Formats: sequence, structure tokens, C-alpha cells
Amino acid sequence: MSKRNPQIDHIILNAQPFAKPILIYFRNLMHEICPEVEEKIKWGMPHFDYKGQMMCHMAAFKKHCAIGFFKAALIDEKLVEMAKSETAMGHLGKITSISEMPNEKIIAKWIKGGMKLNEAGIKIPKSKVTQAVKLTAPDDLLKAINKNKQAKINWNNFSPSHQKEYIQWITEAKTDTTKMKRTSAAIELIAEGKGKNWKYAAKQ
Repeated sequence: MSKRNPQIDHIILNAQPFAKPILIYFRNLMHEICPEVEEKIKWGMPHFDYKGQMMCHMAAFKKHCAIGFFKAALIDEKLVEMAKSETAMGHLGKITSISEMPNEKIIAKWIKGGMKLNEAGIKIPKSKVTQAVKLTAPDDLLKAINKNKQAKINWNNFSPSHQKEYIQWITEAKTDTTKMKRTSAAIELIAEGKGKNWKYAAKQ
């Protein structure tokens, strides 16, 4: 029997009005499809684990919500393609209304796909994730991460979407000074195991 985490109740209660129905809908669907799902808070965001492994996450920000599937590349290539065309953390873009959510049957298919992978104990090859990040992450960020033992451990355990948050934040800086400041701030947060947008998620 599934259990609901009071911390997630609090996040939903304090979310923006537009976000509440989106979060409630996805959460209820998760429990309906996967009765044994475990609700946890990781990097300040609601996560849904199954069989001891991460499966999905959702987050509410000031103007949009984001939903991600941890093993998206193994579940459905469409999820990966959708993520490439968006700037939001996750795979479904910046969701501002429940009407923007994919069809329930499609979401259910993705959830079931994640369940099967977790049941089989299939994990994402770390080498592939690391290689993809090295191609896009700034050299200064990677060097700083490698100098901080805890930051390096947390960075390697972060999902691609969490890594992408920091990479975009730093590469979008217009001056070298700003890049240095953002890199320094990023290392502190990463060492604490926090995602770039943890403050927004924690307030929801």
C-alpha cells in the first residue's frame, strides 16, 4: 500500500494556484499506476521511488511546473527528444496548466516503463551520463567540481536534468566575472547535494 509523504503535502499546499492541480494530478496518477511507490524529497523536490530506485520527480516553480523521468532514455526516446527542445528541468517542458499535460494513457505508459526497468534492476550506465555532461559542461565548472570531493560525488549522482540546470546557469552568464561567481556558488550548492532551483521547490 502506498504512503504519502507529509512534506509533499506541504509543497502542494504552498504551491502557486496554477501548479496545485498539476502536482495533485501527477501524484495521484503515480499512486494509481504504482501502488508501491515511495514518496521522498530529494534536492528539495518531490521524487517517486520504486524498488529502491528513483523513477520520477516533479517540481513547482513561480510560473511553471516540471516533470521528469529518471530513466527517460530507456523508457521512450520521445521523452529525450521532448527534453532537448525545452529549457525546463524535466522532460515535459514548462507546464503552466493541467491542459498542457500529455494524455493520461501516455503518462501511464511512461510510468509503467519506469516500473519495469526498476523491477528488473536496470540502471543508467554512469559512463554515458558522464560523457554527455563533459561535452557541454564548462571546463572551469568541471575543474572546480573535481577539486571538491563531496561536490564531485554529488555531481556524479545528480540526474542529467539537475546537471543541466547548473550548466545552463553558468554558460548563460554574459561576463567572465559573473561566470566565476556562479561557478563558486554552484560548487557550494552541489557539495550540499542541492539542485540549482532547490529554494523554489522548498518554498512550494
